[in-house]
Order: sequence, then C-alpha cells, then structure tokens
Amino acid sequence: MEAAQTWKQILEQIKTQISFNNFKAWFSQTEIDSVEEGKIILKVPSSFHKGQLLARYESIILETASEVLNTQASLEFKIDSSVGKKKTSTEAEPVEDFFRMPQKSITSTNFSLNPKYTLENFVVGLTNNLAFAAAQAVVENPGIAYNPLYIYGPSGVGKTHLMQAIANELISKNPDIKPVFASSERFMNDFIESIKSKSTESFRHKYRSCDIILIDDIQFISGKDSTQEEFFHTFNDLHSKNSQLVFTSDRPPNEIEKLEGRLASRFQGGLMVDVQLPDFDTRMAILKAKLSEKGDSLPEEFLNMIAEGITSNTRELEGKLIQILQRRKLSGIPLTEAEVRKVLGNKPVEKTHSLSTSQVLEGTTKFFNVSVADILGPRRQKGLVLPRQIAMFLMYEECKTPFERIGEILGGRDHTTVMHGVDKIRVAIGRDREIQRLVIEIKQQIGG
Repeated sequence: MEAAQTWKQILEQIKTQISFNNFKAWFSQTEIDSVEEGKIILKVPSSFHKGQLLARYESIILETASEVLNTQASLEFKIDSSVGKKKTSTEAEPVEDFFRMPQKSITSTNFSLNPKYTLENFVVGLTNNLAFAAAQAVVENPGIAYNPLYIYGPSGVGKTHLMQAIANELISKNPDIKPVFASSERFMNDFIESIKSKSTESFRHKYRSCDIILIDDIQFISGKDSTQEEFFHTFNDLHSKNSQLVFTSDRPPNEIEKLEGRLASRFQGGLMVDVQLPDFDTRMAILKAKLSEKGDSLPEEFLNMIAEGITSNTRELEGKLIQILQRRKLSGIPLTEAEVRKVLGNKPVEKTHSLSTSQVLEGTTKFFNVSVADILGPRRQKGLVLPRQIAMFLMYEECKTPFERIGEILGGRDHTTVMHGVDKIRVAIGRDREIQRLVIEIKQQIGG
C-alpha cells in the first residue's frame, strides 16, 4: 500500500472521530513522508503544529494507524515549512474536496453560537490552562463536574471563546441538547419585554427549559434588582435539574458592586477560574495558530516583535497581525522591520524580561531540592532530567536566552540538547497537567 493512500485511509477514519473544523485546521496541513514497518513519518509546517498534533491527537492517530496497518504503529515528524502551502490548480482540487464539508449554523435559543469556537483551537498557555481544563471537565460531565462554572478575567482574553466552545462540544456529542447563550444585557432586555407584553411565562420557559445556559458578562446585572430577582430563580430552577450553568465576568463575584449576596454565593458555589492576559509564550502560540488557520506565515523575528509589542489582549494581537498581513498583501513586497514597527506603534520594541538565568537556575534547584552542581553536571538520573529541562525551558521562554548560551550556562551542553529539552517541556505542558502545575509554581516562586 502506497504511503499517500495509507495516510488517506487513516485520515478518513480520523475525520469521523473529531469535529470537521478541527480536522481541517490540524490535518489539512500534514503530508505523509513514509510508512515502513508500522513507523509513520509525517511532514508538518512547524514545530508548533507538531506540538498541537501530539498534544491533542497523538492517541487518535496511533490507534487509527494501528488499525489500518494491522500492526502497532509509531509516529515521527519532520518539519517542512512548505507543507500546507497552496498547490498548483491541478494539484489543489483533490485536497480541497477532501477537507471541504458543508457547515451548519449551531443556533441557541437566543444568539447563534460561533462554530469556530472550539476547545481544539483554543490556544492553551500558562495564563489560561486551568480555565481550559475546567471547560474540558464540564464537557465530559455537564451539570456534574463544575456547576456553575464561573470564568472571569479582563476583556479580550478568550472567555467567550471558551464558553461557546463548551456548548459547541456538547452539541457535537449530543445534537439534541438544548442550549441558551445570551449576554446579561439580553437576558435583562428579554425580561423587561416579557413584563411589558405580559409574556413572562414564555420568557421563563425559554430560559428555564434548557440543558445548558451560558450568560456572558454577568457583571452587568448588578444593581438591576428585578433582573437579579428573576435570574436568582432561573439559576435555582436550572441548578435543581442539573442543567449546566456557565458564566463569564470581568471580575470575581465578591468584587461586583451591587450584586446580591445570594447570587454571589451561588456563583462561588461552583468553580471559579480566572483567565489572565496572555504571556509571551501564549501570545506567540496565538499568532502561530492564526497564521496556521489562514495558511500564511511570517518570519519568526516579526512574530517576536508582535508578541513583545502587544501585551494588552488577544483581540489587539490578532488585529495587529491582520494589519501587518494586509500591508504586505497590498504592497506586494517583503515586509521590513521598520514597517512592522510602524504598525505596532512606530517605535522599537523594548525587550524586558523579568527573570534572569541565575534566578531560574536558583529557583528551579530550590523547588526540586537538588544542587546547582547536579543540574550543571553530566549525570542523567531521572530525578535530574526534569529539573534540568524545565530550567532550559524557562531560560529560553522567560529570559529569551539563545540555545547556545543556555548550553554554556548548564555545564557546556550542546545547543541541540537544549532545543530537545525545551521542545519536550513545551509539548508536555500541553498534555500533562502535572508538568503544567510544576512550571506555574516554579514561575510563581521565582517571581515570573
């Protein structure tokens, strides 16, 4: 069986196991390199794409490949930036047909859910990984795991994306589920209109007969006494039936002025998770994900400039990326550093890194209760490899130290060893909750 045909058969089965949007986003930019004795070598456009496939779909790929090949499969990757680029017109059609599927609009009682908002394309980083894990748990056990789920944080950090992703995932698992998605303002306006038109029973049926209710920006019901009263009874009714409740807000309940105590206590009775402004790593991952969605690319140094220059929120980050891509498209010539800086604010980006390599080394060794000499030394004992690799990761990601310099600091190690260590921790953060926790706690301990 030819390698290309084998991969097509594997893809056909994978397509039935995940949503079409996610299938197209991550598998349309893969090409088979070879298949030999169960060993599959895939070509992907970037290390980021490789990491996402490993974190999200490694088990699905291996299980499906083992079934198709009728032997235990293994998986390796090759990075090839030409993968996923548009082919000639004669080559493109079969690929386009294979990855094209009619899209259905998912409609809730009030607003239409955006089908592009999925857990699969939510970029996970250290500033939002707890909220992401909570969303996954809700999808697995709606109405049971965390009810209500209360997600809070500043504007533009992905709260609405995560909220709608929960509903979209639940609908994909059970198309008969009845969701209600609305802003708190919409809830209030619907309630006021029902009073005017004497149709409160219809209003209550709409909001209380659902399996999952998602209310965006719940903080805006504060100070609205009648709306809070109605919402209190809606909450109680749904919660008693184990309907899943998900809310977003710009702050925790105890910081919302004029919010009734009985509502605040109910919000606090489930799980409250915050989503912070994305850190540098997450901003870079978001930029690469957006470029991957668009089938486009930018030099790494330009992505670094954008990620370092835009620290406010994800919306502005995406906006600047679109402006830069549009500028290149309109000019028809390669971008320059000066042009990118002009879009970012017409000034050089100042690189400020809060951690030093010595802080990372001292903090990591203290956290794991090992000596600096052990980390710098040649020993590869299991108890030393993880601290050493986390130190490499933090030096590279937080201190922006080149691989070669990290190798020098850590006892004269080769830069390829450092690259391997950094990549291993980056992938592990996306797959292993314990590794995520360790990295977060070490960063907090050393002030990162």
